[in-house]
Amino acid sequence: MSEGLFDAPESGGESGQLAPAAGRGAPLAVRMRPANLDEVVGQRHLLGPGSPLRRLIEGSGATSVLLYGPPGTGKTTLAALISQATDRRFEALSALSAGVKEVRAVIDLARRRLVAGQQTVLFIDEVHRFSKTQQDALLAAVENRVVLLVGATTENPSFSVVSPLLSRSLVLQLKSLSDSDIRSVLDRAIAAERGLGGRYSVTGEALDHIVRIAGGDARRALTALEAAAESAPDATVDVELVEASVDRAAVRYDRAGDQHYDVISAFIKSLRGSDADAALHYLARMIGAGEDPRFIARRLMIQASEDVGMADPTALQTAVAAAQVVQLVGMPEARLALAHATIHIATAPKSGAVVAAIDAATADIAAGKAGAVPPHLRDGHYAGAAKLGHAQGYRYPHAHPDGVLAQQYPPDELVGTDYYTPTDHGYEREVGPRVTKLRRIVRGP
Repeated sequence: MSEGLFDAPESGGESGQLAPAAGRGAPLAVRMRPANLDEVVGQRHLLGPGSPLRRLIEGSGATSVLLYGPPGTGKTTLAALISQATDRRFEALSALSAGVKEVRAVIDLARRRLVAGQQTVLFIDEVHRFSKTQQDALLAAVENRVVLLVGATTENPSFSVVSPLLSRSLVLQLKSLSDSDIRSVLDRAIAAERGLGGRYSVTGEALDHIVRIAGGDARRALTALEAAAESAPDATVDVELVEASVDRAAVRYDRAGDQHYDVISAFIKSLRGSDADAALHYLARMIGAGEDPRFIARRLMIQASEDVGMADPTALQTAVAAAQVVQLVGMPEARLALAHATIHIATAPKSGAVVAAIDAATADIAAGKAGAVPPHLRDGHYAGAAKLGHAQGYRYPHAHPDGVLAQQYPPDELVGTDYYTPTDHGYEREVGPRVTKLRRIVRGP
């Protein structure tokens, strides 16, 4: 299935042309495919004046590109617009069905066209699914510009595309469409003659709900709108009709309002309170309402240190890994990693000792307890440092058999001050006695 904004156009049309315009029986998402740059929403960071992508679309660029981003953000649409540039032919392959044979056939056709002065745009959807052999088959054609490659992928090309092909292509990352972008797409589809033609009245609440469930995916938004419109008995689309049409209940959740803060507060307190089931409920509620998964991942990383800390040092590792999955894989698969981290943090032993330690240290700084750095700890890597007494008398811990020795580290005003007080929860049961022993050695008799 295509991962671009809309389905890929058919190949083999006239030079510089897309396939014939979609008929009234085509899906709404296909009918509303942007026909020019003015109709493209989002991706302003890639389409500024003089940008490589804009030059490609306007016909003056000749660099192969890999378009990387979530589903429904415009990858296929931008490829189609590139194909419209003067004197270019468009060929589309899907990595799900094409093999080396099909790739070579397109390249041979492109080579014959090039002799006649005509360039071929080769669009490969889900290029990350191509094997190394299939990707290698493209290298010479891309390097010699027999074809202008436009690859689309939902996965980071750095991990899924071979290095030689990466070095010959420009990697452009598309961003999820904003709520206002999705709303613009819907408004245009409702009014445009090739869309719903103004024949339906759609309530504001229904539009808000479609925007929420779209999750930044324009194709999903248009599909939901079309399904609801087809079911409207009196040409009126309300939120109840949208719910019934897409078989998904509307979650009463405003990402900019009270529900956002109430639900995330409940999520945090459930994690802190070790109720994994409640935490999973609020996680599912946020995901279902279209909350930004990066926001959820950030909260999990914070809670791993704030509420678990050294009681289970691996909780932070799990939370960071979940955030990386959100970035590298995306939704909906990343929900599994978010659930993984949620369960880990909720079920881990709890300790607020990390928070208490940094808060106490911060309070002392605010109170003016920031004395001079002891001379033996100061930087000695410059001429004249020794004359000032800097770095003189410093004792290197690794030179001691135990790797730790008596030496003053804090400023004079803070000698003997304890900030970190381990609990007897989880791993801190083990680290507590070690902290006590280390303080006794370092501070000396």
